[in-house]
Amino acid sequence: MRELDIGLPDGGVLHAYDSGSQTDGGHLAVVWHHGTPNIGLPPEPLAPAARHLGIRWLSFDRPGYGGSTRKPGRTVAAAAECAAAVADALGVERFAVMGHSGGGPHALACAALLPHRVVGAVSVSGLAPIDADGIDWFDGMAASGVAALRAALEGRAAKERYEASAPEGAPGFTAADEAALEGEWGWFGKVVRPALAGGPQGLVDDDLAYVAPWGFDPAAIRTPVLLLHGAGDRIAPLAHAEWLGRQIARAELRVGPDDGHISVLRSAADALAWLRETASSDGAWIPDGE
Repeated sequence: MRELDIGLPDGGVLHAYDSGSQTDGGHLAVVWHHGTPNIGLPPEPLAPAARHLGIRWLSFDRPGYGGSTRKPGRTVAAAAECAAAVADALGVERFAVMGHSGGGPHALACAALLPHRVVGAVSVSGLAPIDADGIDWFDGMAASGVAALRAALEGRAAKERYEASAPEGAPGFTAADEAALEGEWGWFGKVVRPALAGGPQGLVDDDLAYVAPWGFDPAAIRTPVLLLHGAGDRIAPLAHAEWLGRQIARAELRVGPDDGHISVLRSAADALAWLRETASSDGAWIPDGE
């Protein structure tokens, strides 16, 4: 995995990752959008599927995480600019996007705001906008998530106070989630610990962005979108994905009936295959950028 720092016009830096081109006759670049709180290292459990499918991972630490400069006040929409900067630096014109948890809205931002570059999007266990009509946004969410996001609704000062004294406790994982974390998805330890090593700034900025206007309308997305969600998810309840599925014209919703927030990732290899098929039908193989 190649790591590099990309300078931004405002003087900031994005710390990015590139798995390199594949050698099986063509590759599709997929920009990975990480969850909260993670760094941007692409998911190792999906590496075998990515190699088999000819997928090249690109990704980055969102501002405030890892090696990326913090940008207080950033919106969900800002992810599109970051993804474009990484793709430009690596010579990639068209690409797909995939995000898990908090990365889901950021992947959708790219689909909405980079319609001529993004050939397909996957959102796994993602949230809907806070102002989504027709759902109770907090209904079914674990108490710890409700407390954290209600603090964000009160503003930056309240959110920072909450994180300074937030009690440790179960985040709302199901038994299926715990089993997945004891297996290959224990990989999350590699991306959560470094994300918090420098403090909660990235997490604070993420949560503030989720409960503020996103900067785009999911209904404006015309790119094919796959929504992958667990029926038992207590971090981002299923109603969020169902709402997104009603708003996005070319969305497909796949529900894991026995899955939670993490265990649904056991179906993520199939989602990668969907991305490859979607891109192939669009004629969107990406020339090698190296």
